Amino acid sequence: MAKKTKKETDKIIIYSNETCPYCKEIKEKLTENKIEFETRLTTDFQEEWKNIISLTGIAQVPTIFYKGTHLVPGRDYGNIDGLLMLLGNLKEINKNISLEQGIFERLKTLTYHMQTAFRRTDQLLRQIETKLNTEENVDESTD
Repeated sequence: MAKKTKKETDKIIIYSNETCPYCKEIKEKLTENKIEFETRLTTDFQEEWKNIISLTGIAQVPTIFYKGTHLVPGRDYGNIDGLLMLLGNLKEINKNISLEQGIFERLKTLTYHMQTAFRRTDQLLRQIETKLNTEENVDESTD
């Protein structure tokens, strides 16, 4: 994929399909909020789209590219309001923070959330195991 210029990374690019109702809805909401963007149909920018799929591992539209970051529906945002919040956060990123530093911090946050989720899952499984063992002991004692 050709390296994008700084000016191009500051532009919001939406990769979409002509028949995607969610793409249309997002574009309408961005227009309503006076947020400028460029639409790139995946059929017209096939090579670029293939590279995005290769990079993200997800062929989902509307994929948004902004400030060097790909925002994929389901992975990065769950609804239009979530996307608007993400775009606002990216817009406000301190100019002194490098892209690499920003990505590293997001990875640390993601790791933290994953550890928290695994800890909670482990606690729930232990509670279920304890309850099952207690019920087995009660059943054995009544036999």
